[in-house]
This record gives sequence, C-alpha cells and structure tokens, in this order.
Amino acid sequence: MALAFAPGTVTNARAIVPLRPQIDVTGYVIHVDLSPATGRLSATAAVTFTALEDLDAAVFGLNNALQVESVRDGVGTNLTCVRDASDSTVSVTPAIVVSKGSSATWIFTYAGVPTLATSPAHGINFAQVHGPVSALLYPGRWFPIAMPGQFTDRFTAEIHVTVPSDEIVVGSGGVPSGGHDLGGGRTQFDFNWNKPGLPGSLIVGKFLPAISAPGAANVRVYLTQENQTRGEGFATTVAQAFASMSGEFGDAETDRLDVVELPEDSVSAAWAPGVIAIKPSHSSARLLANTVAHQWWGSQVSPATLGDAWITNGMSRYAELMYVQETSGNAAFESAIADVEAGALAYDTEPLTSLGRVDPFSPQFQSMTLEKGAMVFHMLRWEMGDAVFQQFLQALVKQYADKGVSTSDLKMLAENISRLPLTAFFSQWLDGTGAPEYTDSYSVFRLGGDKGFRTVGSVSQDLDLFSMPVGLRIETEGKTVDRRVDVAGNAAQYSIETFGRPTKIIVDPDNWLLKSTPALTVRTNILLGQQALAQGDQNGAIAAYQKALAVDRGSSLANYRLAEVYMTQQNYQAAANSFRDCLRGNNDPKWTEVWSHVSLGKIYDIAGQRERAVNEYRLAIQTKDNTQGAVNEARALIEKAYKPEPLSAH
Repeated sequence: MALAFAPGTVTNARAIVPLRPQIDVTGYVIHVDLSPATGRLSATAAVTFTALEDLDAAVFGLNNALQVESVRDGVGTNLTCVRDASDSTVSVTPAIVVSKGSSATWIFTYAGVPTLATSPAHGINFAQVHGPVSALLYPGRWFPIAMPGQFTDRFTAEIHVTVPSDEIVVGSGGVPSGGHDLGGGRTQFDFNWNKPGLPGSLIVGKFLPAISAPGAANVRVYLTQENQTRGEGFATTVAQAFASMSGEFGDAETDRLDVVELPEDSVSAAWAPGVIAIKPSHSSARLLANTVAHQWWGSQVSPATLGDAWITNGMSRYAELMYVQETSGNAAFESAIADVEAGALAYDTEPLTSLGRVDPFSPQFQSMTLEKGAMVFHMLRWEMGDAVFQQFLQALVKQYADKGVSTSDLKMLAENISRLPLTAFFSQWLDGTGAPEYTDSYSVFRLGGDKGFRTVGSVSQDLDLFSMPVGLRIETEGKTVDRRVDVAGNAAQYSIETFGRPTKIIVDPDNWLLKSTPALTVRTNILLGQQALAQGDQNGAIAAYQKALAVDRGSSLANYRLAEVYMTQQNYQAAANSFRDCLRGNNDPKWTEVWSHVSLGKIYDIAGQRERAVNEYRLAIQTKDNTQGAVNEARALIEKAYKPEPLSAH
C-alpha cells in the first residue's frame, strides 16, 4: 500500500517535536511479525488517542529503520506522513482537524530491519531482530510513540507476535508458554496489558522451558541453553528482591515476574510490567534488584514529565541500595552510598527538575536522575526517620498507582505524611545545584563535680539557604555520643555534654548528606573518566583522572585507571609508572594491588623481560586476592608469557 502525501509535501521535511503533549495515547493494538533470519520486522499498530488540543498534526517517535507504508484513520482515509530521520520521528497530518477532547484511532503499517545504526539513542541497541535472542524494547521506538510522551504517556497494549515455531516471546500480560501454532513453522504469542502503563517491550529467543527456584513459584526465568546454569540463581535473587520491596512499598501491579535473557549487544538490563530483562554477562544482585524496583518505580508509578524522572529513576536506585542494606549490612550500604554520591555530583550543573530539556539517554540525565535522585531520597529518609519514610513511600505508590507523579505532588505528600516543613529541603536539592562543604570548630570545657565535659562548637557550611539537620558524633574516652544539630544558613551553634573527654567530632558520620569533600571530588573525577572512556574519549579520561590525582596523589584507584588508559594506548612506560604509583597509594580498593602486579607483569613480558614479569605474577599470587580471577590469570601467565592483542586497523 502506497503512502499518501499532500501536494508539495517533502518526505524528509523536519517534523518539529512539540514542547508539550498534543495527544494522550490510551491504547495500542499491534500485530507484529518477526523474521530473525532476515532481521526484518513487519507490523500494523492501531493507536487510539485523545487530542489535548485542536490537532492539525501529531508527532510520533518511530525507529528510523522502519519505513511507513501507510497511516490510515478510523474510516480508512490515507493520512499525510513526514519522516524526520534526525530525531527518529514521523509527523502525521489528519484529513480534518481532530478537535480537542475527541478520540481517534490511526493505523500505522510499517516494516524494516532495526539495527544499532538506526537506534533513537546513539550507541545503544534497543531494537534488533536476530538469533538466538531478539529484543524490541520500548525506548527503541519499534512502534509509534507520541512525542513528547516517551516514558511518561501511559497506555494499554494488546500485542500479537508471530515468530518461528522454535522461539518463545516474553512480554507484559501474557504467558510465554502459551503460543499457538499457525502452521508453516510459525507461532503466535498474545499479550494484553489492560492497565495504563508502559508495556511494549518484547524479548524473543530460542529459550529453554521456564526455570524456577524452590519457594519462588511466582518467578520464571527464560534463558538460552548457553546461560541455563544461571537460571536458578536469577530466580532466587529476583524473588528475594521482590519480596523485600513488596514489604517496603506495598503490592506491585503483578506478583508474577518473567526474567528473560537480553542479547549481548543490547543494554545491560530493561524492564516492563511483569518483565525483568537482563544481559547475563553483566548480571549482578544489585542490577537485578534495581530492575525489580522498576516494577514500582517506573511501571506502577511513572514520572508526569521528564523533569520528574528523578523520582522514579532515583527511587529505583535507592530501592537497590535499601536491598543492599538488608542483605549485606550497613557497611556495604555505606560503601554503595559513597559511589552514588560521586555520580550525584558528576554532572550537577542543572537543577534536577530542569532535566526535561536534556537527552534522557545522556550521561548527565542518567547520572543526575539516578544518583542524585537516590541521594534526595536518602536525605529525605534522614529527615523523616525510617518508619515515616516507609509510610511515605507506600502512600506514594498507592496514591499514584497507574498514574504519573509530579515533583509538586511528591513535595505535598511528603509534607503531609511527615508533618515537617520541607520547602527548604526541596528547594536546595531539587531547584539548586552543588553540595555544601562542612567545617566544625569547637572548644571543650570541664564541668565541676566530676560531671564530665561540655563541648561548645559551631557547624558551618557554605550555602546561604541550606536548612537541614546534620548529624554529629562525639567520640570520647568513654561512650560515643550521637546528636542532631539543625543547621539553617551558614552556621549553627551546639552545646553537648558528655561524661568522657571528647577526643574527636565527626560531622555526618553515617553519610546521610550529600556534601563536598576532597575524597568525593576524587571519586567524581574517576567516574567522569570512566564515562569519558566508555564514550571513546581517551584524552578526556586522562584529564579527569589527572584532576583526581591533583586532589589526592595517593589515590590507588585514580592511578590504576590512568594506567589502564596508557596501557590501551601502548604507552607502556607511562602505564608502568602509574601502576607503581597505584601500589604506593592508599590501596583503596584493595583489588588494585593484585591487578597492578598482573599488569606490570604483562608490561615486562611485552618488553621481553620475562624474569621481571614472572616476579610480578608471583607478587600477585602472594596477595591471595582473586578478584575477577586475578590470581588465576597470574598463574596462567607464569606458565605462558603474555602477548598483547594487535591494535585494530582503525
């Protein structure tokens, strides 16, 4: 069927995405046929929507690989369609203006071969059709999505998927084992998610029958034969995380979860209602927990706009950290918080609530909404206390189930539940940037009559409008004393009596507050270096690591990461120098020691100095630290000298 165009319309004209939603999509009925042998997707999608204004055109996101054959309205009239490849959209003009408040259904017919090159997000493969596993994820725009509205416009979805008979389809609102034979070596799977939400992700593959774990009947795992040994572990972890979070947040929309394998060239994890998708090579308990958390934060409750995405992204990250605290203890929790703090400040140049203007796939958007968003919830927990914080989260899920939540909604609910004045808190952390740097000065006075000591001091910080309680820990020759001091403005005075003589005072000892410290500056620059490297910017990574070392020359991690880049560039002398600096540093984290010895051994092997190389491998073995198989690798390299892979021609 040919696509109709109005006289004079240019097919590659720019389809300008409106600043606010023009339509509210309420439901889809999609029929899609997949051919993994050719990589081709063929589909029809009936899109039912309500016009939010008088509508003379509507813009939809659609993967650039998918060529639109036709768009028809409810009476079969062909509509004008304009493709804009620069932002993966198409603009559709109705035959007559759709009046505000009225509903309509448009039927899109389209086909193509989606690949990494056609992804709406540069360098991220969200839509692909091939063996042994295909993935059509919602962000890949494999079906038309109203723009703006991706990640915020909730809808129902009835999806019928036809695949080769040796494949299984996992999606929202269906039974992966429930396909029916169409003949000719083809099978159809049917999915129906009838609550307003964000379904629309499908994972298709040559999966084995569902794997489960004892006591986890609600979790089914679908894996290829290559990864089947991971099945019971995945089921157990997901079931534990789901049970834990159900206790924290209340019931999810569904208690049946399908865990499914993603292709190795896809994202590390993805989610949809009732679906936990994971790349086996990147799996971890934390990543599984974070993906499970999206059943509440993203699926059951979604952001009203992208400027509110910090709520769901941040809470999914914080739910992951709460799970770490429950399963691994406070030490692991505090270590994880330190990493999140670095991410929170890495790109902190714009307020959280203004990030709707930023590309949602950019490092800034991801870092800010996930990490700083998580820190906002962490600090809110400190303000409210554990019991009230849990009550607040459960109320948030219950009140905004199957709806979008805005920042103003959250502020109002937080104040109503906690009975605390939180205007200054939200103003600081949502509408401002940066974090305070704390200083503490104090004097100690002996009290008469063996009554102990009085410590009189002042907590200062450098943000004029700051207003929060700050924890103090007074270590004495006897018992340790913890106090909270309300800091409003630049400083707050305190007077604390203890029986033992104070020996040390620590501000925010349990790391409840986002704050600027030299150690955090080092962590932040290391993170920026790693992200620059992930984007192929080696010079940017080197500059970031050197900034970290300018603050703390003894950072083993910064030295190690710098050495890795030099190693990649085959600048072996510079790499060796940095690995040696790593060994002379603070040994944090501990694994940098064993891997520095292994890496130095490789450098000596490359230089033809076998005796020195073997000595380094032996030093690595002596650490007894087999992090990521370091000792195993050292033993293998003692037997056979290291030879580097040649640099690629490009």
